[in-house]
Amino acid sequence: MRSGKQWVFGVVALVVLAGAGMWWKGQQSAQAADKKEPPPPPLVFSPKEVATAQMRALTQVITFSGPLVSPNTATVKAKAAGTLLSLSVSEGSRVKRGQALGMLDLADLTARLQERQAGVASAQATLAQAERTHASNQRLADQQFISPIALDNSRAALDTARAQLGAAQAQVESARIALREAALVAPIDGIVAKRHALPGEKVSAEQPVLTLVDLRTLEMAGSVGTRDIARLRPGMTVRLLIEGDPRAVDGQLARIAPSVDAGARSIQVTVTLGNPDERWRAGQFALARVELPAEQPTLAVPATAVGTASGQEYVWALEKDQLIRRTVVTGRRDPSSGEVEVLQGLSAGQVVLAGSFENLREGRTARVGDATASAPAAAASR
Repeated sequence: MRSGKQWVFGVVALVVLAGAGMWWKGQQSAQAADKKEPPPPPLVFSPKEVATAQMRALTQVITFSGPLVSPNTATVKAKAAGTLLSLSVSEGSRVKRGQALGMLDLADLTARLQERQAGVASAQATLAQAERTHASNQRLADQQFISPIALDNSRAALDTARAQLGAAQAQVESARIALREAALVAPIDGIVAKRHALPGEKVSAEQPVLTLVDLRTLEMAGSVGTRDIARLRPGMTVRLLIEGDPRAVDGQLARIAPSVDAGARSIQVTVTLGNPDERWRAGQFALARVELPAEQPTLAVPATAVGTASGQEYVWALEKDQLIRRTVVTGRRDPSSGEVEVLQGLSAGQVVLAGSFENLREGRTARVGDATASAPAAAASR
């Protein structure tokens, strides 16, 4: 009996201890719940910090850039190997077409011409001898003192002598042309841009000696994205801002490349620019700007509202007093208004944050305050 009572007392003690443990755990949970931080206050944005997506007629501006180049550039080369005896021009010298620019030692070409001329003299003597022989054979054949075959042979020899003379004369003319073209003469009007050789140097055939540029017409080549190229046409007016010149000038879109640069997904376009007073130089950098007229109204938001992360564009929208991150696809940009076209991701009337804020979290409570209310939460998140 005694052992039975001890067993009952033990069970009662265990039950009491278990109840005490559960009570203590409940007290701890209640205290932890009491210590939870209250939810953060809603972010309050001023009316200037938000914008409404609206339908607008955007003026598109396409920009591209590149260096100015001279399309009329000529390289004066040595037409024959020899020694450069002299150059009468230096870099920056202005030259006229046909002007002598220097002298090469043309001894080899001169000797070749003299050799060809001697060949002509020899061919003339051979022809004269063939003519006399054939005339004599003709008289003998008329008197039937020689056979017809002998007469035919003399006639063939005469024809061969005439052909050889013609070939020799052609070689003389070729040597004269080579001698004439070997002279260093300006092929265009322009300015000496670079001297590639100096007097006294040995030059080989086709080696560059001088580079000439005509600055009266310049070109600028730049790259335009494939999304914008369909809006451009040759003949369009292009506004150019040239490095070192505060004045903007007008050029003309001359050419659009027929193929796309696969790596950059862009197409090269070329602008021509008249430069009659040679105010600009080849190599100066230029920024080109093409303004296109506004088309049908399209959904737009401030460009500052659009952010980029991992290659995707997004905006922060205010929906039902919560911040929602919306992925968007943008199109044209209007630098004059600072707005960008939204092709996907938003609807007209949606409110978005107009600037860039940090530490924003999707689902965070947020609202727009009045113009005079302070917005410490929003300001702190910039």
